[in-house]
Amino acid sequence: MIIRKLRLQRGWSQEQLAEFSGLSIRTIQRIERGQNPGLDSLKSLAAVFEVQVSDLHSAPENDMDTQQQITSDEAKAIEYVRDIKGFYSHLIKYVVVITTLFIINLTTNPDYIWAWWPMLGWGLGVLSHGLNVFEVFHFFSPAWEKRQIEKRLGRKL
Repeated sequence: MIIRKLRLQRGWSQEQLAEFSGLSIRTIQRIERGQNPGLDSLKSLAAVFEVQVSDLHSAPENDMDTQQQITSDEAKAIEYVRDIKGFYSHLIKYVVVITTLFIINLTTNPDYIWAWWPMLGWGLGVLSHGLNVFEVFHFFSPAWEKRQIEKRLGRKL
């Protein structure tokens, strides 16, 4: 996570970091997901970020002492951005597939427009996903989650 934080602080994409460090994009992705990098990879990244290798390769118990540790607010922000990215990815797939279905429908059987049905069904899923990501309705808010956990554990709030 330290690598990701340093990369985001500089406004670099994973592709840019891979180019600057001489590592593959896949290697950058693996490191950012928590896989332990090799010493050569650490040296390359340390050179790019202009830090010591030891700053990048600290043990988890020492991470709390470093200024590079991701705070809970940063972790929540990262998770929120991932959720938004997931929604937009879902929306793009929906538009592409539904457009393709309409093209197929209109070229093969223009008398009956069956592509409305998958558009409606999947569209409800996309709408639900968007409402959930952007928290339009707070049906399943953190407070609700806490109440449910406490209820399952038999505790009173």
